[in-house]
Amino acid sequence: MQTGDTDAFVDCSRVAYALAPCIWPRGRASTRMLSLIGRASLLRQELCRIVIIFSLIVIAVIAAFAGYFVGARQRSPAAEIPMRAAPAPTPVAPAATPAAPATPPAVEERIGTDAFSDEKARLIRSRDSEAAALRRELADREPAIDRLAAFTRERAELFRTLADTRAETARYRQLVIDIETNAPPPILAGVGEPDDLKLVVGIGPVLERMLHSLGVMTFRQIACWTDREVAEFDAKLPEFPGRIVRDQWVTQARALHQSKYGARL
Repeated sequence: MQTGDTDAFVDCSRVAYALAPCIWPRGRASTRMLSLIGRASLLRQELCRIVIIFSLIVIAVIAAFAGYFVGARQRSPAAEIPMRAAPAPTPVAPAATPAAPATPPAVEERIGTDAFSDEKARLIRSRDSEAAALRRELADREPAIDRLAAFTRERAELFRTLADTRAETARYRQLVIDIETNAPPPILAGVGEPDDLKLVVGIGPVLERMLHSLGVMTFRQIACWTDREVAEFDAKLPEFPGRIVRDQWVTQARALHQSKYGARL
């Protein structure tokens, strides 16, 4: 609050605090109100102090920067004046040195030619050494290339053999299927050789060996068995009773013999 003729300031909070007993009623409410007013006044004072201190710091920083720039401007012309006024030093003539003898043009040309020849010779030597290294490497690789070619040929031969074996296996498998379905297969074995008795359904490797031990080697022998001979051979094979009649060996042997030799029995 400002008075009429003076510039003094009056703290209204203090006046209010002083007049509080006369204005507000006494009691708990009045005491709490007075404490709140006192705290507000203290906070206002602290805020005013902080603002004043911050303002002073800002003013001091601005003044420092202003003084620095003013001093820098004043120093720059003063530094230029002595530099302009200083007389240039008198150049001192260096001591005379003996001049190197001039190289004749012919000598210079010969030196350049020698340098070019040396570089050319170096490049030729480098090329020859690289070519020799490549020839040696090629000579070392030729045996490996030959071995690889031989391996390729062997691999192709093995593949052909495997294909033939698979074809033969498929043919024999088809023969077995034909026999199981009672279709006489075309057998290409030569005449006079023992027949493959395992082609008869019911005759395995064990029975084939037993029949060979009994002198039975061909389909013709089985196809020509009579009922009495069937009974005799069935008695000679006690481990497989009734197998000859049950699997119809005689009928199968006749069909196999006709398919192999083309003759009907």
